[in-house]
Amino acid sequence: MLRKNKTLGEFIIENQTSFKYTSGELSRLINSIRLAAKVVNHEVNKAGLVDIIGAAGDTNIQGEDQQKLDVYANEKFIQTLKNRNIVCGIASEEEDSFISINSQDKNNQNKYVVLIDPLDGSSNIDVNVSVGSIFSIYRRVSPVGTPVTLEDFLQKGNQQVAAGYIVYGTSTMLVYTTGDGVNGFTLNPAIGTFYLSHPNMEFPQDGHIYSVNEGNYIHFPKGIKDYIKYCQMEEEDRPYTSRYIGSLVSDFHRNMIKGGIYLYPKSSKTSDGKLRLLYECNPMAFLAEQAKGKASDGFTRIMDIEPTELHQRVPFICGSKNMVEKAEEFMRNAQ
Repeated sequence: MLRKNKTLGEFIIENQTSFKYTSGELSRLINSIRLAAKVVNHEVNKAGLVDIIGAAGDTNIQGEDQQKLDVYANEKFIQTLKNRNIVCGIASEEEDSFISINSQDKNNQNKYVVLIDPLDGSSNIDVNVSVGSIFSIYRRVSPVGTPVTLEDFLQKGNQQVAAGYIVYGTSTMLVYTTGDGVNGFTLNPAIGTFYLSHPNMEFPQDGHIYSVNEGNYIHFPKGIKDYIKYCQMEEEDRPYTSRYIGSLVSDFHRNMIKGGIYLYPKSSKTSDGKLRLLYECNPMAFLAEQAKGKASDGFTRIMDIEPTELHQRVPFICGSKNMVEKAEEFMRNAQ
């Protein structure tokens, strides 16, 4: 039984032996993400007081308008990870390509690469709605001491050694897994310390919430339309409640605590889906499975999908296990 109110630092030290690799490098990496999260949280909480909200005037590699906080969060996560000299490569949703760290230093023995979505749901900042950061960690597959390669980042989700997110909401929480369950830590802003507040987080096997942008209903495939109708039917345990924030981290976090399903399918407007496999879907799928939930593209386990490019998009269905399996059933029947 995990003791609540343990600090994140204490938790990391006490649980190092449960990591697949126990060099201490992964522990320092989680600590660096914790530090970056606190810096970004400080700026998020100042939104509206300083010139940090609104569009930055640029677009990212996906052609989306970048918000000022997107740029700020991206810089802070990359800067923090670089300065600690504990990773050999970083890939960000906001960058065109991956970043190789100390690629010319043959003494660089760092083994991990990090993939990040620095600020998920940033378009909600202007209206004071919860946003988040997502991270995913892999061991490199290229030889240690050489520059990282694209193959170090194009790994299946089932090769992740850690993943997590930070949700900046009414309270700030860091939730992560190293393959041994999911634990959540809440920031005490008075002293700047994360404390274990949600030990052993798990999805209820069933839920009563479905999260989908129903404004795109007409563009969805038949299987998703049929599932949404199923959610809305008057039955003993239905209709379900519709709750959609528009920030993956926030929707996922609520559904993990209360039970629910999140759907971002492909559509006639986005034939491959919208969410990124490497920066959003894989880390959330790892968390979901570790919390006894499930993540799928409608037919295939998310973490079994072979990545082919850095900014690859896929359909995404994630949440309570029985709800995801019911959605998959509708997808199969509609073929």
